[in-house]
Parts: sequence; structure tokens; C-alpha cells
Amino acid sequence: MSNEEIRNLIANGGAVLGIEFGSTRIKAVLVDSSNNPVAAGAHEWENRYENGVWTYSLEDIDKGLKDCYADLKKDVQNKYGVKLTKLKALGFSAMMHGYMAFNDKDELLVPFRTWRNTITEQASEELTKVLNFHIPQRWSIAHLYQAILNDEPHVKDIKYVTTLAVYIHRLVTGNCVAGVGEASGMFPIDSATGTYYTDMAEKFNNLEKVKKYGFDILKLFPKVLSAGENAGTLTKEGALFIDPTGELEPGCPVAPPEGDAGTGMTATNSVAKRTGNVSAGTSVFAMVVMEKPLSKPYDEIDIVTTPDGASVAMVHCNNCTSDLNAWVGLFGEFAKCFGIEADAGKLYGTLYNKALEGDADCGGLLAYNYFSGEHVTGFNEGRPLFVRTPESNFNLANFMRVHLFTSLGALKTGLDILLKTEGVKVDTIYGHGGLFKTKGVGQSILAAAINAPVSVMETAGEGGAWGMAVLASYMVNKAQGETLAAFLTDRVFKGQNAVTMAPKAEDVAGFDEFLKRYTKGLAIERAAVENI
Repeated sequence: MSNEEIRNLIANGGAVLGIEFGSTRIKAVLVDSSNNPVAAGAHEWENRYENGVWTYSLEDIDKGLKDCYADLKKDVQNKYGVKLTKLKALGFSAMMHGYMAFNDKDELLVPFRTWRNTITEQASEELTKVLNFHIPQRWSIAHLYQAILNDEPHVKDIKYVTTLAVYIHRLVTGNCVAGVGEASGMFPIDSATGTYYTDMAEKFNNLEKVKKYGFDILKLFPKVLSAGENAGTLTKEGALFIDPTGELEPGCPVAPPEGDAGTGMTATNSVAKRTGNVSAGTSVFAMVVMEKPLSKPYDEIDIVTTPDGASVAMVHCNNCTSDLNAWVGLFGEFAKCFGIEADAGKLYGTLYNKALEGDADCGGLLAYNYFSGEHVTGFNEGRPLFVRTPESNFNLANFMRVHLFTSLGALKTGLDILLKTEGVKVDTIYGHGGLFKTKGVGQSILAAAINAPVSVMETAGEGGAWGMAVLASYMVNKAQGETLAAFLTDRVFKGQNAVTMAPKAEDVAGFDEFLKRYTKGLAIERAAVENI
């Protein structure tokens, strides 16, 4: 579309908006009638570690949303000379899982407990046994049950429990509903019915510690909706919450709120069976849409769903690029000491590409990127580490290479179970997120880690906010009976170029050698956690 056509579309309320609350950034993406991004806004933020809990305050959430939307409005004004006042549709997504418990006065009872917390080990283990279904520590039901096991005073006052995406959606529509993909990170979903497993809900309700509260988990948790369903309408209060200037008009339909896993699958056209994607940013997770169930539950593998309810195997790791980003920042600080001002793009591009010059196995270097705990390898806390022997080939190329390798170390541990032990078939793996912004680098590292071709699309950098905008667009633009997979393939991604990179044999062997060192060296990481 031309700038004039986009201007008219926006002015007439024909654009669709997706907003995603990521770990370090809230991003808004506005799309045109062809689902192409035409404007964006962002707000940087960080989680806090307070009283042993990773959290964001309600004030952080409130300010972040408003700043992000205001930034989007500026971008629209600067590009097209028009005010953003009307939307055709809207949708919210956020980092999945976590725990937000409210009373009957809609008051948050305890600070928001994010996905990053690994404080629910007892609940996770007990529920996995009772339900015969792997319940990860970060799932909402694990947080709730751990609070019950801990006899936390707030439990008796709980009226309903949400995730961050559901909380925002409820604020702007008044409806407490969740997209099925988001809901699958709260409680197990039955893909045959598209909602929570009722038999598992009954088992939970009848647990001795739960019965005294009289909870019915099916009423405590949000109603489940599938992609394409109308999840409510933007209210007057909701419009003012997003845009305090009053310029945003209420009334547009709002899509079911989704998690970043669901928007990642959407953003990479990975909702059909035998497709998969890897999202790599602050955290990293791999998703593979399965043809059949796994032979048994695995602690390292979560079972979630696509935004339209198909069963997905997910390997989720809490840590990916945080330590890598810290090192890049240090090198940027070093450059400034010599009067060199390197913008972030050039800094990352130069250092990432340097890693391609390193030894296949990183020259014997070892690093751990554990800012927080990592359940795949059995850690409740983390300590970022860099280790080498006097004989290691210590140079900049290997230093950058080992930090790129370790960003995918825990992920490979889980994926080996899925792809090698279970023999799950996948035809295409797409990469998206910050790790893939530097062309060819993160892509080649991932290909080496999984020993399979990896594709990166032109939209890989757009991420979840764009994926959420596409889901909102599907809700209002789909044809009668058109599936989400068909909508993505035939409309959103038709004609779009993807760059595919096959793994190099020497890189695969190098990554395997690194992983042996990584696995053996976990004792060093454990000692650091225990002593520092």
C-alpha cells in the first residue's frame, strides 16, 4: 500500500493493533489490510527481584502500556500525518504463565509472580504425579497450589486468577477470558474440547489441601476461547486506560488474549502439524506442533497448544540473551572509553559475526547464562559464569561464540529428548526474536544445535506484537470456515521470502562437543549458586 492509502486506512479506522508485553520491552505493531506492519511503538522495562520474587508492579504495567501506545501514536503522526483514533480490531499478548490473584474487589492480593520464578518445585512435582501431566513450575496452577501448600494468607480471599495478558484484556473489555494457547500455560488443555481437562480439574479440586477453600478451578481461571472468536469490545474505560488523551475511540472488537508462545507460532506460520519455531530473546523456547501425543510426560517438555487449540510440545528455558546482552553492553562501554560511539545495531552485528570466526567447539571455553533458575537442567537459582582453562583458545571470536552457544545450551538439552528420544517429526523450524536479528549468526548457531535446517522470515524481527496483530486481524477478516493455518499460509505469508540455512557438519560436531563440556560443568554452576 502507498503512504496515502495507509493514511486513509488509519484515518478511517481500518488498521489493526497488536500489543505484546515482553520481558524487556512492551511493543505495539499496527498492521494494514494486508497484515503488513505500518507503524510501531515501544516501551523498555525490566522485571524487579523483590522479596525473593521476580515481578513487575501494576504501576510498571500501567505506565508501560500508556507509553508504548503514545510512542505508536507519534510514529503514526510522523509517518502519515494523521492521528490514530480508531481501530478495526485490537489484541493483547504477554509473556506466558505466572500468577496474578485478585479478590472480589478486583484488588491484586500479592505482587505479580512472573514466569521467571522457580519457587513452586513442590507444587510442580505433586501436581505432575496427581494429574499424570507435566506441570511446569511457572504455570499458574503451580503457583496457586504452591501458595496453598505454603498456607499463604491471601489464598482465602482469591476470587479469580489471571495471567498478565488476561489481566490487561479484562481491564480494557471487562471480560475475564484467555486465548487457548495462553490458557494452556495456566492449566492442561484438552485439544479435543478446546478447554481445560475437566477430569484433571476435578482431581485438583478434590486435593485435600484445596478442598478446604472450596475452589472450582474451572471458575477460578478465565474462560477459554480459540483464535478467531470475539473476546469482547473495547470499553470507554478501556480506551482511556490505553490512551488517557481520550483520542482513542471505544467499540472495536478485541481478540482473545494470547501468550508469547502463541504469537510466536503465528508470527512464524508455525500452527500446522509438523511445523515448529524457536523464539530466542530474554528467554528461549522451542515449539513443535505434534501429530500424536508423547509416549510419557517429561519434566523438560511442556504440552501447550497453538492459538487454535492443536497440541504442541514446548521446551522452555528461562535464560537466553540476558548475559550475552550484558557482555555486548560491556564492549560498548569499552568502545566509549576510546571515543568510539557504536550504535547498538553495529555493535551487535560486529560482535555476533566475530563468533563465526571462532573454533567449532568454542576453543574449550565454557559459559553459563543463568540469570535465574533453569528447570531443564535442575536449577532454582542462577549465576552467570565464564570459565576457561589455561589451555583454552581464549580470543574474542571464541568468547562471543561460547556465549551464543550457551544461550541455546539448555534448549538443546530438552530438544534432544523431543527429536531424538521421542522421534517427533518436524518439517520446518523457524527462528524469530532478538537472537536472529543479525543475519545468519543466530540462525547458524541454532542449526548446529538441532542439526536441522532453520528458516528465518523477513518478519522475524517483528516478533510477538505483530503476531498478536495478525491474530486480531484473523478475528475480523477471516472467511467463513477459514482456519488459522490457511489464513496464515494463503494471506499473511503468501509470497514472503524466507532464508533457510542448513547446519554445517563441523558446527554440529562442535556444538555436541560444547554440550559435553556444558553438561559436565553444571557442577561448577551449582557450586556458584551454593557459595555466591
